[in-house]
Amino acid sequence: MSSWAILTEDYRGYITLERRLARNSVEAYMRDLGKFSSFCADRGVEPQQVQGSDIELFLAELYDKQCAKKTQARILSGIKSFYNFLVYTDHIDTSPTELIKSPKLPQYLPDTLSYEEILKVFDAVDLSHPLGHRNRAIIEIGYSCGLRVSELVNLTLGDLFLEQSVIRVVGKGGKERLVPISRGAVHYLVLYLEQRQSQCVDARYEKIVFLNRNGKRLTRIMIFYIIRDLAAKAGIIKTISPHTLRHSFATHLVQGGADIRAVQQMLGHSSITTTEIYTHLELDDLRTAISKLGL
Repeated sequence: MSSWAILTEDYRGYITLERRLARNSVEAYMRDLGKFSSFCADRGVEPQQVQGSDIELFLAELYDKQCAKKTQARILSGIKSFYNFLVYTDHIDTSPTELIKSPKLPQYLPDTLSYEEILKVFDAVDLSHPLGHRNRAIIEIGYSCGLRVSELVNLTLGDLFLEQSVIRVVGKGGKERLVPISRGAVHYLVLYLEQRQSQCVDARYEKIVFLNRNGKRLTRIMIFYIIRDLAAKAGIIKTISPHTLRHSFATHLVQGGADIRAVQQMLGHSSITTTEIYTHLELDDLRTAISKLGL
């Protein structure tokens, strides 16, 4: 077995067991790393022999293939993570990625919904439908708690502390955080949980909060369909997804003057720089508005 095969498998174990990344994240890291390892192996370069120039050649090849800057940055991030692992495990002394800069990316966000549009989506739920209260609870929690879709589908009954108006969220890397839950979300969640008691539940998913009509865990794609359908019924023509609720929540918090550190904790961002994009966008919006006024 080649050094690449051995070390990349060791790295897989590291990000799975020690960093506790989700399976989808692990597979994405390994796919990106596989592209770089194939590039090097074709040239007879072993992992410990890689120089900064090898990485720059690889990035140049991605550029020539018209690979998007965001994709280039993501792949480089994975390579940096791999070499940090090799330093950490004493396979090399220093990382060849130290002086490699990531492509500069434009700061942008997908479409967000205004507060009025959020209310329209809420109102588009047909509460007379057998799954109406479940769907209303999903979008109330997805928005008012700023959850990732993976956090929504993995929410368990043991994570609900409704008397304290708080839920426990298990985010990326298994990190836990406590998030306040709105009164509206609590109201519809309680109604849904009452209905859930009479549902036939698959024993494997009895602790999961949101279930499909067959008593199994809702999938990420199903939540996407639910939200897209409600947006269409509300007459919203923007391209939205479950993440749109999270982005909208964060944007509305910043617009309302929330402390950026508090927003970071609510969203479960490991780095404050990830959260700061919302403040930068608000400043950009303000500059645009002022320029239109000729001030």
